[in-house]
Amino acid sequence: MSLQTHMLILIIVLFLLSSSALSQDEKKEKGVTYDGRSLIINGKRELLFSGSVHYPRASPEMWQGIFDKAKEGGINVIQTYYNFEGNYDLVKFIKMIGDSGLYATLRLGPFIQAEWNYGYTLFIFYFILKLKSTKFANTRLNFNGLPIWLRDVQNITFRTNSEPFKYHMEKFVKMIIDKMKDAKLFAPQGGPIILAQIENEYNTIQPAFEAEGSKYIQWAGKMAVGLNAGVPWMMCKQTDAPDPVINACNGRHCGDTFAGPNKPYKPSLWTENWTAQFRVFGDPPSQRSAEDLAFSTARFFSKDGSLANYYMYFGGTNFGRTAAAFVTTRYYDEAPLDEYGLRREPKWGHLRDLHTALKLSKKALLWGSASVQILGKGVEAQVYEKSGSNICAAFLCNNNSRDAATVTFRGSEYYLPRHSISILPDCKTVVYNTQTTRDSVPSQVVAQHNVRTFHRSKKANKNFQWQMAQEKVPTYRDTPDRQKRPQELIFMTKDTSDYLWYTTRIELEREDLPFKENTKPVLEVANLGHAMHTFVNGEFVGTGHGSKTEKSFVFTKAIPLKIGTNEITLLGMTMGLPDSGVYLERRMAGVHTVALKGLMTGTLDITQNGWGHKVGIDGEKLGVYTQEGSQKVKWKTSEGRGPPLTWYKAFFDEPEGQNPVVIELSNMSKGMAWVNGKSIGRYWTSFLSPLGQPSQAAYHIPRSYMKPTENLLVLFEEIGGNPEGIQIQTVTRDIICSIITENHPARVKSWERKDSVIHSVDDTGTKAHLECPKSKVITKVHFASYGNPIGVCGQFVEGDCKSSDAKNIVEQYCVGKQSCEVPFEHEVFDKGNNLCPDVKKTLAIQVKCGRGKD
Repeated sequence: MSLQTHMLILIIVLFLLSSSALSQDEKKEKGVTYDGRSLIINGKRELLFSGSVHYPRASPEMWQGIFDKAKEGGINVIQTYYNFEGNYDLVKFIKMIGDSGLYATLRLGPFIQAEWNYGYTLFIFYFILKLKSTKFANTRLNFNGLPIWLRDVQNITFRTNSEPFKYHMEKFVKMIIDKMKDAKLFAPQGGPIILAQIENEYNTIQPAFEAEGSKYIQWAGKMAVGLNAGVPWMMCKQTDAPDPVINACNGRHCGDTFAGPNKPYKPSLWTENWTAQFRVFGDPPSQRSAEDLAFSTARFFSKDGSLANYYMYFGGTNFGRTAAAFVTTRYYDEAPLDEYGLRREPKWGHLRDLHTALKLSKKALLWGSASVQILGKGVEAQVYEKSGSNICAAFLCNNNSRDAATVTFRGSEYYLPRHSISILPDCKTVVYNTQTTRDSVPSQVVAQHNVRTFHRSKKANKNFQWQMAQEKVPTYRDTPDRQKRPQELIFMTKDTSDYLWYTTRIELEREDLPFKENTKPVLEVANLGHAMHTFVNGEFVGTGHGSKTEKSFVFTKAIPLKIGTNEITLLGMTMGLPDSGVYLERRMAGVHTVALKGLMTGTLDITQNGWGHKVGIDGEKLGVYTQEGSQKVKWKTSEGRGPPLTWYKAFFDEPEGQNPVVIELSNMSKGMAWVNGKSIGRYWTSFLSPLGQPSQAAYHIPRSYMKPTENLLVLFEEIGGNPEGIQIQTVTRDIICSIITENHPARVKSWERKDSVIHSVDDTGTKAHLECPKSKVITKVHFASYGNPIGVCGQFVEGDCKSSDAKNIVEQYCVGKQSCEVPFEHEVFDKGNNLCPDVKKTLAIQVKCGRGKD
């Protein structure tokens, strides 16, 4: 054998040995661990910016677009709950997260709250197997909550040291973990899942169960860890989370309210940073400013935080009957990505810039030592510095809610707006402030703003032809399920329907009725919730309802009664099931007691008069909202506003373009809507907020629900509405704005890190940034003023100081472009005229985006 051959063999052997060693090293690093500073993913520390995206609240066709916008916004983790119904495929969703270059956090629960029916994730696969061999085999399940039959399990108490509950919970959790392992979705397997959650906010109910609650939470943690998922487990709002489970924070200001991990070797995690608030019917709009959200996030990372999750990052829609009690069909619409997945500016852009600034500070945050320096009253510097290097980052925080401050830090002077944090990734250069500059009133952030607008579709609303069919009001004879007294509604319906009919009949003699003219007996019904419609002898006499805070109510109404047999029919209903609190399995709804007052014989309690019951309404059972089912009833031409309990149907063509689609239902009252057999949720436009407006008037129709033509639209209207006022609309955020003032900080995108020093990428000065959605360009400049304009995006007004040429200048920079930058320079707008020398200048721009012909 030649020397060359020996050398070649030696090289090959050495290569194979080194490859093997490398492979072993990679295997050692693969997976997720943690210490007191952060999660460690595949051997690397990470700053994690997470966004909650509940995929059952979006059609599968929307998922990729949401991921793309989240990633562009600086998000690197998607947090989700789950559902397995129809196209809502958890495995597919998680795989798409990984394919998009993102991590995933899976919140198993099984209690999750999340404003979903019964506050539970689905025990679906395990329970479907069980159903096949039980008396519940023909029971329809609510696919977004706890299967209703679980409450009927003997001796069960939810979420405590109850053996029946723990048995079913462990089976469920193991099934999910095994399913994720089989699909190789956990990080040690090369998948995107880096973190899992067991239980949810248990501290809020644990005291009610006393010692049994503590035993349960210890059991839950041990059970989850024992499943060997290969990733850390966490519990949010759980101060006594058992090792090695990490306790995490939920709330709006965890940087200041979170006591921190319960052990020094656990990292500080924020599970829910609420971007606004979900709404219930009767609520006014929910708000949270971009500035406050950015402040709280920056504050958390400045105080050892390593993962913060925005709840919600995508708003989403509660399709079907998935929403919890009284929760609107529109979910977290004030999220950075609104209900339709459109960017809500400035919230989306302001957070994107925050994430960029924090990433510039990553080395200092993850490897530096923390210290605090007091700079004045309510003002401090949180500093991270690695000894022996020039790695340093500082957060200059002004906690004063009213007053700005000017401070000296390391020999330099810094201006801090009220309630703000300035981020200095090199302890010298301000690249981002969570608030604004001193001259901006009201506060404006560097990110662009936008306005959401709704547009009537010419194509979809052309030749609407409404037809109607009446739901039959049953009599006592029609309701064969007879009981002595009215039965509890949830027990009867098993959550297969919102509706339960109660019927009774009463015989009255002439001497029972009042003799005075215009005097009627009064019907009084004590109802445990949530709503009820009342009929006497087949005629509608009134409706009553509770609220999210007071679900029970008393319905009182004078009613017409006659000599002889009188039929009293009550349609009780739930508006979703409860989603929080203790003893969910004991919650009740429906008719409780019934009395007739004002009879000549006095008050007559008819609670035990004998009652018939019927689950659901006929149209539901016939499926009249489907093409096939709609042929099973007789329809007639609608004549405008119809009586209560009316089905309406019409056909429409898919709206033009690709923008999201809604149906506007202000002229209706209460009911449900379907498109091509798919429920788009409950509507309740007659339940007004204190502002005198419906809590929700527009309801999302995913484009994937529609065909090019002949889309079947069906409404079940409970109280009475006029379908002639209904409109199909498209939704855009094509009105975009930028507001820049003197001393405005440059956009954080203008900075980069080189050799641990922050350098300016663009030194041409501050600019107004405007960017249309992809595939659209700036078609028109609505407003442009350099001087002292006032107002907000969509409502700008020129002041008494203004450049006469501002609009023409902006048009030259922007029209026809997908994005543009307008220099904020006196020379560009003043042209040597020394415009209003004593006025601090503001540049306000509003433009419209379109497809070139808009």
